[in-house]
Amino acid sequence: MRMRVIKKYFITGLLIWVPLVITVWVLGLLVATLEGFVPGFLSSESLFGVDIPGFRFVLVVAVVLLTGIFAANLIGRTMVDQWESLLGRIPLVRSIYNSVKQVSDTVLAPNGQAFRRAVLVQYPRAGAWTIAFVTGTPGGEVAEQLPGEHISVYVPTTPNPTSGFFLMVPRTEAIDLQMSVDAALKYIVSMGVVAPAAAMPAADRPAPPVPAPHADS
Repeated sequence: MRMRVIKKYFITGLLIWVPLVITVWVLGLLVATLEGFVPGFLSSESLFGVDIPGFRFVLVVAVVLLTGIFAANLIGRTMVDQWESLLGRIPLVRSIYNSVKQVSDTVLAPNGQAFRRAVLVQYPRAGAWTIAFVTGTPGGEVAEQLPGEHISVYVPTTPNPTSGFFLMVPRTEAIDLQMSVDAALKYIVSMGVVAPAAAMPAADRPAPPVPAPHADS
């Protein structure tokens, strides 16, 4: 009986400390990563002779903010365009930079649609459903080869949503979810333990689309 009580208290303590420790660890990793981009001669020890915790992180935030202010005017925008044009002439750098810039422009754009909407799709087989995030619509040659309207989605893995799969699925086979992207991420990371609240009564929800039969069936 005493061991059962001790176990209960121990688990209660874990439920309090584990989320806190993981949160602090992730934030610490993020801060350390950003501070790693600051050269040593700009550290607080070199400038002031005193170690100021978080000085490099604040410096990185300030540089990013000042860069945004500078690029918002005509002179700054012109210089940025010239810099990008220069990078565009370097073969290997051009491929990497253009790819990363296109992704960042799409994801971080205030009016962009990437990762703004969660949907249900059947993956990895028909009848098995998972949560995905809409990243856009297929374009170019890919869109020409696909029959009907399709959407591009990202299916994150559990419990690490930074890795996943890119899929193009028929629009009629994806169910729009009313939950926010944050709620969907919590549901994915928790492996379904933290279920989001229902957005509407079950009777009012649209029925799941019926997949079209394959030609060989």
